[in-house]
Amino acid sequence: MPRKLLLPYKSAFSHFRAPRGSHDSVAMNAARSGYRVFSANSTAASTELAKRITERLGAELGKSVVYQETNGETRVEIKESVRGQDIFIIQTIPRDVNTAVMELLIMAYALKTSCARNIIGVIPYFPYSKQSKMRKRGSIVCKLLASMLAKAGLTHIITMDLHQKEIQGFFSFPVDNLRASPFLLQYIQEEIPDYRNAVIVAKSPGAAKRAQSYAERLRLGLAVIHGEAQCTEQDMDDGRHSPPMLKNATVHPGLELPLMMAKEKPPITVVGDVGGRIAIIVDDIIDDVESFVAAAEILKERGAYKIFVMATHGLLSADAPRLIEESSIDEVVVTNTVPHEVQKLQCPKIKTVDISLILSEAIRRIHNGESMAYLFRNITVDD
Repeated sequence: MPRKLLLPYKSAFSHFRAPRGSHDSVAMNAARSGYRVFSANSTAASTELAKRITERLGAELGKSVVYQETNGETRVEIKESVRGQDIFIIQTIPRDVNTAVMELLIMAYALKTSCARNIIGVIPYFPYSKQSKMRKRGSIVCKLLASMLAKAGLTHIITMDLHQKEIQGFFSFPVDNLRASPFLLQYIQEEIPDYRNAVIVAKSPGAAKRAQSYAERLRLGLAVIHGEAQCTEQDMDDGRHSPPMLKNATVHPGLELPLMMAKEKPPITVVGDVGGRIAIIVDDIIDDVESFVAAAEILKERGAYKIFVMATHGLLSADAPRLIEESSIDEVVVTNTVPHEVQKLQCPKIKTVDISLILSEAIRRIHNGESMAYLFRNITVDD
C-alpha cells in the first residue's frame, strides 16, 4: 500500500504551524473569529498537549486559573470574556483521575454560566472507559460520567480510541472518536527498519480485530495468543448468579435448567508463526503491564527476536516502567493522549508519538462547520 494512503495527515495539516513571533496577532484573530481554547489542567505536565495544539492552530491558550484550595476543593476562574464564542476545553487525564474530572466539569459549568455559545471537550483519553459494562453489583460509571458532562454544559466531545465503540451511545450530544492508528502505522514504517519481517500480534482473542486491521494495512502476518494465562473482561463474573444458588434451595420442577459445564481455557498457544520475526503487539490501552510482559515472554520462547508493544493510551500505572525495563520487551510506543514523562525517565524503552496534529485539525473543522470525514479516511471500525 502506498505510504501516503496510510499517512494522510502529514501534508494536509502542515499549514497549521504558526510562524515565529506571530502568536499575538493570530491570537487576536482567533478571538475575533469566535473561538477560544482553554486547558482545564492545574498541573504543568498535563498542559503540554494543549500547548502543542494551540501552536498548530496559531492561537494562545485562553486565560484561566485552575487550582486546588487547601481544603481539596477545585476552583476555576475564567479571566476573559467568552460570550457567544465556541470554547474548546483540552483536558488530558493524569494519574489523579478524579481531580481531572472535577476540573473539567467545573470549567465547563463556568463557561456555560459565562454565556459561551458551544463548549466542546477535547478529551483524548476518556476516563472510566473500562467501566462501561455492568459487573456484579457495580454500575456503568462511564454512563454516569457522560451524564455529568452533559449536565455541566458540554455540547460536543472530541476523543480518541474509546475502549468500547459503544460508549458513544452514552452521550446525548455528538462524539467524534478519532483514531491514532495512522500515526502508529507511520511509526512502524519509519522507525522499524526491517518491519517487513514483522508479524502483528494480538495478546488475546479480544484484540484480534485491531491486530487484523494493522496487519492488513501493512501487508504483514497475524498471530494471536490464546490460553490459560489470559484473562479478559468477558471472563469476569457479571453477577447474573445473584443471589447465589443454595444447595438446599427448593426449585420448582418446571424451572429446572440444564447444567452448563464450566469454561476451562486450553494451555497457552500462539496461533501464527513468530519464529525469526519481529513481534508487534497492538492494543488500545497499556495500563497494568503484566499481561504484556507475559505475552512478550511467550513470544520470545516461540522465537521472536524483537518485541514491540504499541497502543494509543499509555497509562503505565504502578510499577509499569520497572516491569517494562526488566522484561523481554524491546520498545513500548504510545501516544501523548496521557502525560507520561515521569515514566519515560524511569524507562528509556518508552517512546512517544505526537497526535496533536489530528486534534488541532478536528478543532478547526468543528469550528468552521466543515466535514470530519477527512479525518476518518482509510479508517475502519476495528482500528
